[in-house]
Amino acid sequence: MIAKHTNVFSQLETFEKEIGRLEGKILELETRIQKLFAIERNHLIRIKNGEEIPDDFVQSGRAYLDLSPDKAWRLYRNPDFDFILIDVTAKDYADHKTLPEAVRIPWEDFAERFIEIQSFTTPLFIISEDGANSVLACEFLVKRGYFNCNNISGGYKYWKGFRLEEIKGQSA
Repeated sequence: MIAKHTNVFSQLETFEKEIGRLEGKILELETRIQKLFAIERNHLIRIKNGEEIPDDFVQSGRAYLDLSPDKAWRLYRNPDFDFILIDVTAKDYADHKTLPEAVRIPWEDFAERFIEIQSFTTPLFIISEDGANSVLACEFLVKRGYFNCNNISGGYKYWKGFRLEEIKGQSA
């Protein structure tokens, strides 16, 4: 008889462990759902504000937008479009041309200084030397509740304003 009681208690212990594991999975799923809801709210805010966002951006559930150099240039030159430009180019990048209105926060300092970005909803245009650090900065900011992050694809390397300056310089 003692063996049956031990077996019952052993089964109860196994059930308790399984219930604990399932509770952990449920908590993990709830966290993932909340993250997805936050991304969808971000998309709705962008649409409400009249932004053009590609279908695949919404369908894939991406949390930030990659802007082509041409689209970034058009928005940058639009006097009616309000945004904050953030430069996360690495400190040691040698060939660093800058945009004078950009808030300069080198990627190496970003984790400590990102709180300097006060607005969570104003469109953030994030640029770096080649676009890699700006992708990292977008991902970092989205995880901390910043909406409307935009990576400038290709970074300064493909910034149309600098390329136009080079063409003008060559033709002069």
